[in-house]
Amino acid sequence: MTKPLSVVVAGGGTAGHISPMLAIANAVREMEPESRIVAVGTASGMETRLVPEAGYDLEFVDRVPMPRKPTVDLLKLPVRLRRAVNQGREILRRNDADVVVGVGGYVCTPMYLAAAQEKIPVVIHEANQRPGLANKVGARRAAVVATAFEGTPIPHGQHVGMPMRPQISGCDRAAERAGARQLLSLQEDVPTIIVTGGSLGAQNMNRTISDVVERPEWQESGVQMLHITGRGKQLLGADGAPLETPGYHQVEYIDGMENVYAACDLLVARSGAATVSEVAAVGCPAVFVPLPIGNGEQSLNAKDLVDSGAGLMVEDKKFTADWFVDNVLPTVTDQERLDRMSSNGYRHGIRDAAQHMARLIAQSARHEGSA
Repeated sequence: MTKPLSVVVAGGGTAGHISPMLAIANAVREMEPESRIVAVGTASGMETRLVPEAGYDLEFVDRVPMPRKPTVDLLKLPVRLRRAVNQGREILRRNDADVVVGVGGYVCTPMYLAAAQEKIPVVIHEANQRPGLANKVGARRAAVVATAFEGTPIPHGQHVGMPMRPQISGCDRAAERAGARQLLSLQEDVPTIIVTGGSLGAQNMNRTISDVVERPEWQESGVQMLHITGRGKQLLGADGAPLETPGYHQVEYIDGMENVYAACDLLVARSGAATVSEVAAVGCPAVFVPLPIGNGEQSLNAKDLVDSGAGLMVEDKKFTADWFVDNVLPTVTDQERLDRMSSNGYRHGIRDAAQHMARLIAQSARHEGSA
């Protein structure tokens, strides 16, 4: 009789790491219901809320960031890393782990080192087109290195796509549109734009939308917009109350992006790896406004999709009210163009990445052949 799998999944900090990690965990559990799955994160990340909500046990190791400049923190790094690795080894022993699955973030470096010391195989999923430091280092000795995007420059990478929740990978936009618009308090038969800067919002995008809805071109467009501002970032009118204008609606947060994808005709969003992959999977036309900070991975994430004709891309500093009026409004009211964008995106989408990862994890844990 085959021993139930014991899987330790590691990652955290942001939803971009946690969402694929949980999608992988769910796929493993669906494939092998008897498996034991424990997540490892840090005490300061979003995983402290999202992992328990998803029904998984969560254990912690110390956060060990890599100092970018020579400082006192750099001198303390070996001691901090050794302590975090020892914490990781204790977690692996306590859970009799068969495999460690890492998706990136501060927690992964000590967990990869702990797994090496305990002689436990490592499976890595790299979500971004430009890989993070932890995964680049871990990939050198990993049993499997999977990537969300083709051509990601990481050792031994194989392209599997982005693991995502089945509510998204199985989203039928046409069939679910009416229900999603009703749920989001949107009119059913009006061209619809949904704007989101991500879970934390986006200051410049919000400022641009504030300018757009004051423009006569917007007020005469016959288009409706749902603006997801981010928590604590509501747009306010001159009277200090939440901004209200015909056709414009705002909320701080929406739980369930599948409803957003189904409800909108055109999405305006940052180009995080998860967003780009989900947009393709469901065939949602999109305008990408890459985050201007970081190492430029957001522009790379969206490039192939934009080149295929599935979306538009504009630099953050060029995402102005004029650009919006000249580019977004004509696109959302051109049904033929929207249909082409949707078809082009859907052809690029990968909808079974979580299941593929689950098979790779089981095979690596049991030292079987490749999937």
